[in-house]
Amino acid sequence: MPETPPPTILVFDSGVGGLTVFREAKTARPDAAFVYLADDAGFPYGNQPEDKLIARTADVIGAAIARHAPDLIVVACNTASVIALADLRARFTVPFVGTVPAIKPACAQSRTKRIAVLGTQATVSREYTRALIREFASGCHVALVGSPRLATYAEAELAGTPATDVEIAGEILPCFLDEEGQRTDTVVLACTQYPLLAERFRRVAPWPVEWLDPAPAIARRVADLLRERPVAAVACTQTIEFTSGRTPPPTLKKALAAFGF
Repeated sequence: MPETPPPTILVFDSGVGGLTVFREAKTARPDAAFVYLADDAGFPYGNQPEDKLIARTADVIGAAIARHAPDLIVVACNTASVIALADLRARFTVPFVGTVPAIKPACAQSRTKRIAVLGTQATVSREYTRALIREFASGCHVALVGSPRLATYAEAELAGTPATDVEIAGEILPCFLDEEGQRTDTVVLACTQYPLLAERFRRVAPWPVEWLDPAPAIARRVADLLRERPVAAVACTQTIEFTSGRTPPPTLKKALAAFGF
């Protein structure tokens, strides 16, 4: 019998933030053929009306399915996941792995029971996020912090034009609460762009906290869904596409090379 070919995995994001998820998924399935699709022509997603975002993600992902016939699609974007994932699953038969705020593990590990969810304004304002809090955050105080700028700062960081420490600090400061001597000790990174700034966050934070990156949990889910496909003894292939059709500038090319592109 012919061997089953390695799976094709499409990783989708509004920009390059999903590369943090791609990196973990590649570790989980080193044999897979990866296609990373950055909808930079539609970036940023956090400022788009809900109906337009649903329609756009369906169009962009539908076209990618026709081109690449993926076995699995990872929506490596919190905003797209909380707004459009249900519609995508209804439209397409390909299995999807979404990205949602890691509120359950954050509350489980927090010692002070003070956590913050740092995401785009679209993510933190959605009923989906509030439902996660009601279900998993009993006995835990959760501060929802919507940043209008951090996703853009993260993209700029990778492109070699970083924001200042003052600008970064101003965006994360609302996460840090000290109430009755109980300080925030865990911050959920509810946008896949934000781990690109993790070292900057640690440097400017008022006190040390645990920054919870969703990428490892997403990679575990990818591995679980593909568990019936044996890991082949071949190295993965990977390509990256930008919906704008642009050629990345030299600094971004260098950063992409660090991810193997």
